[in-house]
Amino acid sequence: MMQQSTLNCRGRLLDLSAPVVMGILNVTPDSFFDGGRHEDPDHAFRQAEKMIREGARIIDVGGASSRPGADTVPEEEELRRVVPLVSQLAAAFPEIVVSVDTWRASVAREAAAAGAGILNDISAGCMDDNLYPEVAKSGLPYVLMHMQGTPATMQQAPVYDDVVTEVLDFFIAETGRLRTLGVTDIVLDPGFGFGKTVEHNYRLLNHLSLFSSVTGLPVLAGLSRKSMICKVLKVNPAQALNGTTALHMVALQQGAKILRVHDVKEAVEVIRLWEAVEAGKTCS
Repeated sequence: MMQQSTLNCRGRLLDLSAPVVMGILNVTPDSFFDGGRHEDPDHAFRQAEKMIREGARIIDVGGASSRPGADTVPEEEELRRVVPLVSQLAAAFPEIVVSVDTWRASVAREAAAAGAGILNDISAGCMDDNLYPEVAKSGLPYVLMHMQGTPATMQQAPVYDDVVTEVLDFFIAETGRLRTLGVTDIVLDPGFGFGKTVEHNYRLLNHLSLFSSVTGLPVLAGLSRKSMICKVLKVNPAQALNGTTALHMVALQQGAKILRVHDVKEAVEVIRLWEAVEAGKTCS
């Protein structure tokens, strides 16, 4: 099946014919790697500016941690953290797309009104029944992620008969629901680390191309500094950049179109090297 190559982000087409980088901007005190680093609005803005300068095409703003065991952030606090920053970034950097990482319909609605161009949801609408209707109403592209359980429970005892088949079946069912509501711009995220063991994560990575080939939809890979790297290499997230870079190359070889990352410069370099490898395949 031919893969969708553009996303319509507020009337601006984001070209996915080549892979792009989504920079992570967590304005939280407790995210697993960068919690507390960008809580100050001025610091968050400067970090976004740095990521854009390094080549990010999307900035993904998150106001509630989704690390394993994370507590739920009150709605008012998430709105306070996210909406003013989305507005500021959308106004200052019209050439990039601002994404908002939320499972709440209210945050999605207010962020869309403030200028967000993509809605990125870890829950597939399961944590707020109003989220899918809000996505449809917004007309924005939607990142559909697979998660077994919730952030509070997802890593307690994840079990699958066949993780690849079950995630694929989930994508097929949920994209059907979304299309019934009129949502057509959909990105698939298998949810590395969200209710999966290390073995589950690597099996998904090895079959990543299946999701786009069956559905025709682009795939986002969120691998940056995650425990699937740390546990294999016996390092902490601060030491996991090299492992992240290695897995980004695998994800690109498996057809990923968006790399969601903490480290933009290094991810952009991986894409350039992957492009050189691909070009070398056709050289005589």
